[in-house]
Amino acid sequence: MTHNNTPNPWFAFVKPNYAANLRLFCFPYAGGSAMTYRTWADFLPKNIEVFPVELPGRGARMREVSYKNMTSLVHDLSLAMQPYLEKPYVFFGHSMGALIGFEIARLFRKQQLPCPLHLFASGHVAPQVGYTHNPIYDLPESEFLQELRKLEGTPEAVLNNAELMQLLTPMLRADFEVNETYNYVSEPPLDIPISAYGGLNDTDVSREHLEAWQEQTSSHFRLQMFAGGHFFLQNSQPILLESLVQELKKILTTLLYR
Repeated sequence: MTHNNTPNPWFAFVKPNYAANLRLFCFPYAGGSAMTYRTWADFLPKNIEVFPVELPGRGARMREVSYKNMTSLVHDLSLAMQPYLEKPYVFFGHSMGALIGFEIARLFRKQQLPCPLHLFASGHVAPQVGYTHNPIYDLPESEFLQELRKLEGTPEAVLNNAELMQLLTPMLRADFEVNETYNYVSEPPLDIPISAYGGLNDTDVSREHLEAWQEQTSSHFRLQMFAGGHFFLQNSQPILLESLVQELKKILTTLLYR
């Protein structure tokens, strides 16, 4: 498929890599943006093209309305992705992003479109486990801020900046609503390998809830735990990327011999 030159807002931060054999779609956590993955290409093999997803309501799409439910988000994002499935690809998602990747993989299977070769599900309980604590998206302002502080994903300087928080809160609440109102529907397991990543000190996502991702694949499953809490993605980034590189190299090798 050919891509026209109009920038696609969902993939505004993609650095085209025409020599790539494999695409890595990266889905953000609640409140996160494509910028989370901006440096990843520097640490990955040169024949991998990083496709960070930019959701509405943040970054360059700040003026757009954020999604509040998983179904419409997955529907619209999957349409935006379809022109980019002509190369083999894999999914990486952290927290809410892991669920988005999982649901898009299932949707593409239903639509008989090319499916990802691997799902890297990071920092989220397996979909069938359901939400493990009380929703926070509709809490009063001060309690909502308190919960954000506990998660340690929003810098203290941002939380203490009332003006900035006024701007960011609608998007943050919408993202948490997407995650917390997600409704799992049972389907046969995916026939692609799943790697689940977790933080050893993540109080929201237990090892046992990560192991449950194994039920979502009829292929290989691997679980790896990293130092840190829910945002081990940032604190343990070098070692996480090292692990990811090892897995991606295996996928690249199988592509060569296909």
